[in-house]
Amino acid sequence: MAERLPAAPWTAREDLAALVAALGADNVRWVGGAVRDTLLGHPVKDIDAATPLRPQEVIERLAAAGIRTVPTGIEHGTITALLAGGPVEVTTLRHDVSTDGRRATVSFASDWRDDAARRDFTINALYADPATLEISDWFGGLDDLAARRVRFIGDAHQRIREDHLRILRYFRFQARFGAQIDAASEQACRDLAHTLKGLSRERVAMELLALLALPDPSPTVERMAGLGVIDVVLPEAGRCGLEALRALVAAEQAAGVEASPLRRLAALLPPSPAVAETVAARLRLSRSQRARLIAAAGRLDSDRENPRALAYAEGIDSAVDRLLLASADPTAVLGWQVPDLPLKGGEIVANGVGAGPEVARTLREVERRWIGEGFPARERVLELLSEVLSDR
Repeated sequence: MAERLPAAPWTAREDLAALVAALGADNVRWVGGAVRDTLLGHPVKDIDAATPLRPQEVIERLAAAGIRTVPTGIEHGTITALLAGGPVEVTTLRHDVSTDGRRATVSFASDWRDDAARRDFTINALYADPATLEISDWFGGLDDLAARRVRFIGDAHQRIREDHLRILRYFRFQARFGAQIDAASEQACRDLAHTLKGLSRERVAMELLALLALPDPSPTVERMAGLGVIDVVLPEAGRCGLEALRALVAAEQAAGVEASPLRRLAALLPPSPAVAETVAARLRLSRSQRARLIAAAGRLDSDRENPRALAYAEGIDSAVDRLLLASADPTAVLGWQVPDLPLKGGEIVANGVGAGPEVARTLREVERRWIGEGFPARERVLELLSEVLSDR
């Protein structure tokens, strides 16, 4: 007897039933992450559907049912249906015609198994009938899911040659779902690690940060290093970086701080803003990502001495990053509102200091003492101003 998908809140959505009715029950199967995560009892974020219908027919049938669509990837057969409960990607069955490791030329297909055969991992090639919730599994995905094993469909080397990014996807899925190691998959990743050099840096960054965002990626990253994968995508990460990542994950968990992939990327790098700048440029990080990575790379042994002074100078996020990277307690800055110095230059002038550089020097000295005393209230700031002026 075929296994069935357990009933879940999303499987009872009325808008999904309307989608199925518009396309025809025989023309829709739920596929991929929604099926996999439901079987694992995990929350479902995105819902994908596969269909033998051609994209234009999908658009026409959904339009006739009053369902709006966006041709998000129509050249590859993907239409996004805009439903009340959230968007659903509907993709026409496909098989690869040619691949070069970076992109694929596809042809539409009519056979569900052909579509499954072009996917990456067995646990992502599970299809569920929306009416009966019966699961179609051609490549042992259910057994792999039960064993918590991530395995390429068919020949692992061939799957990677089709899309080199699958090496990084393998490790991300292994870190998220894997308990058993598939030797053939790991060997293929080792053998073809060098092919990652041909990928766009943006794609590498996306996968790398997604991996580092997982609860504890450190064992997987260490295995990637042992297989020669990290040397290709992040050659700056040495043994010290792997140890720093492990310590950081422990510090985050101890402090109850949400994981930050950028903070973890910084842990893998030496504490050098110049190196961080190079890595940020190579990975095509955004301006804000680049700034945060560089700030974290500027960490010092003295950061732990005055956490709030650090937060005042660098901002809360960067202070938390640097404290955790030093395995220091960030409690003092968590939820702290960084204050503004309650003193203006005009007030210094009003105390007899001539306008110009002397005002700035006085302001900086008052600020230094204010920070050193733990950011006291305005009354004390005025006293500090008097003290600074009397010292001149």
